[in-house]
Order: sequence, then C-alpha cells, then structure tokens
Amino acid sequence: MTLRSIAIVGFGEVGQALAAELKHAPDVAALSAFDLKFADPGSSLAKAASDADVRLATSAAEAARGADLVICAVTAAETVKAAAAIAAERMAGQWVLDVNSASPQAKIEAGAIIAAAGGRYVEAAVMSPIEPKRLASPILLGGAHADAALPGLAALGFTGARVYAQTLGKAAAAKLSRSVVVKGIEALVSESLLTARFYGVEGEVLSSLSNLFPRPDWDDYALYLMRRALQHGVRRAEEMREAARTVAGAGLEPLMSEAAAARQDWMAGFKALSAGDDLRTTIDALRLRIEEDPHG
Repeated sequence: MTLRSIAIVGFGEVGQALAAELKHAPDVAALSAFDLKFADPGSSLAKAASDADVRLATSAAEAARGADLVICAVTAAETVKAAAAIAAERMAGQWVLDVNSASPQAKIEAGAIIAAAGGRYVEAAVMSPIEPKRLASPILLGGAHADAALPGLAALGFTGARVYAQTLGKAAAAKLSRSVVVKGIEALVSESLLTARFYGVEGEVLSSLSNLFPRPDWDDYALYLMRRALQHGVRRAEEMREAARTVAGAGLEPLMSEAAAARQDWMAGFKALSAGDDLRTTIDALRLRIEEDPHG
C-alpha cells in the first residue's frame, strides 16, 4: 500500500509537526491541509501552512477528496464534528488516521461516521509529546483496519506506530488514562510552586520533589511542565475533559481529571507569560498577574 496523497485536517501543533515530516517522505506527491482558521488568510495557521508549502483546502471534505490518507488532528472536543466534516462527501475507501486525544466513545462515534461514508478509520493514540520524534512518536493503532494500515504508515515514517487493538476505543482509553497522570502532574506542579513561591519555600519543595521523584534538573523540569500548561492549556483542558469522560465510563467519579482540566484552563489564561527565561522568573511574573487578575 502506497500513500501518495496526504490531507491533514487540523493544522495546530500536531498537524504542523506531521506536515513538516510528511512533505519530505519519498512517496508523498501531494500534501494538503484544512483548518477552520484558514477562513482568515492572515491567521497564523494559514501562514504556517503557506510557509510549509502545503496546499490550503477550502473544507475538510475537499481536503479528503482524492487523498489516500486523511490525518485528523483537531482538538479533542472537535473529534466527532471533524469526522462528520471529512465524511460530508462520499469517500472512496480513503484511510482516516485519527490522532485526536478524544475519549473512547468519541473515537467509536467518529469511526462509525467515516465507515458509513465509505472510509477506513484507524484510531491513533500518540503516547508522548509530538516533539521531538514527530512521525516516529510512539503511537497505538486501533480498529478493524489497523493491521492493514500499518505497513503504509510505517513507509511514511510512522516507525513508532504499532497495532494495539482490533476494536475502537482501547487505544484512546490507554492514552487518556495516561493523560490523567501526565496532565495532572502539570496542574499539580503549577499549583504547588505558585503557592510555594508565595511563601518563599519553593527551594525546599523542589529539593523534596527531587528526593521523591529523582531527577537531576527539577527546576528545568518544573519550568517545562508549567510552560506546557501556559502554552497549550486550552487544548490540554479539552483533553482532560475527555479523560474525565473516560474515567466516568469506567464507573468512577472523575475528581482528579476534572480538577486538572480546571487548572489547565486557568493556566491558559496567562499564555503570554510562557516565554519566561527560568522557573522563578516565570513564577514571579505569573504571581504578579494573579494579584492583578486572579482569573487570568
């Protein structure tokens, strides 16, 4: 199976990272993209696509038309809507790789929409940040078409992909169970250190964390975690709400997931502070903003 024409629906961080790699893949002859923000030709995403020499499609369905592979990389809350937009026209067996961080139920709904339109849906759970490995990131594939899709994806450069389950939803469940911890840690560290800095005890807290979770670079690591929440808090909050749906589906009240979503949303309100040079400078700038506007 050779995938020569690729369409990317959703041109945020993940879509752009994948496009940067795919345009250099030896067998790829055409690369297009669609994002709702392309409606404004002056938007940062439209400019990013143009700079990347990617053809801008006018709709998700138009991007999918004639593509061998459609990669859906929208925000978690838009997963089902994006599937419906991709499937707005009858599909001719195109592969749809859904890399969104959505709940198992959302993946099942999206898969049914694509299948009804004649497409072949594969869920994909990216089990690490998309950078720096990009295409080579560890990815769990799921669904009835996962086995058949793997060779073509591997040829494109998805060398970290592997088939995880034949049924839809399991890869998403693994991803979002992980997210409870990963995005939860970002929220916990942010809340902890903002509090500790107020009392002037952040050094002791960081030293104690290093004893509990040994790392040689807790200052840098804490800054990294806080920057992720500042830069991508809106998207991460969406993911945590999907995680909450996943937890609730397992019969548990999603106390931690919902709290992490709220803190990620709150951090996103201070996105302009994401470029701090070091941990304490970032915390101090954030604390100053908190005093001015506690709600971001």
